Amino acid sequence: MAAGAGRERARRVVGPRRQHTGAPSDDGSHAVLAQAAHENFPVAPFFLPRAWRADLMAVYGFARLVDDIGDGDLAPGGGDAVLLGLDRAQSEDRTAMLDALEADLRRAFSDKAPGPGHPLMRRLGPTVRRCALTPAPFLGLIEANRQDQRVTRYGTYDDLLGYCELSANPVGRLVLGITGTTSPERIRRSDAVCTALQIVEHLQDVAEDLGRDRIYLPAEDMKRFGVTEADLATPSGGASVRALIAFEAERARELLDEGTPLVGSVHGRLKLLLAGFVAGGRAALKAVAAADHDVLPGPPKPTKLSLLREVGATLRREG
Repeated sequence: MAAGAGRERARRVVGPRRQHTGAPSDDGSHAVLAQAAHENFPVAPFFLPRAWRADLMAVYGFARLVDDIGDGDLAPGGGDAVLLGLDRAQSEDRTAMLDALEADLRRAFSDKAPGPGHPLMRRLGPTVRRCALTPAPFLGLIEANRQDQRVTRYGTYDDLLGYCELSANPVGRLVLGITGTTSPERIRRSDAVCTALQIVEHLQDVAEDLGRDRIYLPAEDMKRFGVTEADLATPSGGASVRALIAFEAERARELLDEGTPLVGSVHGRLKLLLAGFVAGGRAALKAVAAADHDVLPGPPKPTKLSLLREVGATLRREG
């Protein structure tokens, strides 16, 4: 979900894959946090309480940094490696960088010196203490990116759900923790929404993922619909590819339906925020359908008007 829910792998559910638009600042944090303005979903919208916005941005900074490391999208120069206690030359070693980030994360949860070295981890420390967050969701996001380094294909839908448990669901759980609304039922609903958003992201980005030698469409489903990897590399999807995308989109829609009661379980500004996440997923699915499920030319994107309509529909249904 939030802290950056969308094309988020929290990219994951956090937003579209990033392109750097300028040099990083000396402390390495500016370029990461600046990407919040380009996410599919508002990271910390103005209508939320200031404390929530600050905590959401702190979590966003971590989520974006770990994804940038895992996807090889860090700003050039090796500055992040130095901040994490590594040599600049190690900035290209994604596994070493993820290990160093985990060590810095653990320092953010510790009261012992030395504290974390990366400014984004120093920013995170007050949030985890104020909101009594646990390391587990953060470690899940790191592990998802480790998995991306060694797993590039998923055999079954259950395998993909296991990946989403690491790459997407922790973001929603962190939002619940920050807003003080965690409960077993809300976690279950949140997980459904976050997994749905992750799957929608995968559907939008089939071509881009393939360019990174990753396929998030389950192999068993590709076989069922007669789709090969070569079919995914074409400029436009044929009937079999579009049928496969439609099948996976329906799965995502069912997950959104399962998770949508989360919106009705909360009140006030949080209700509006969560409605925005659900609506974003629904609007994206409609954009995919409007493209006749042909996602290979580029990710179908919803318009702002369609998103607003879906927000209104979600609030009416769950209000």
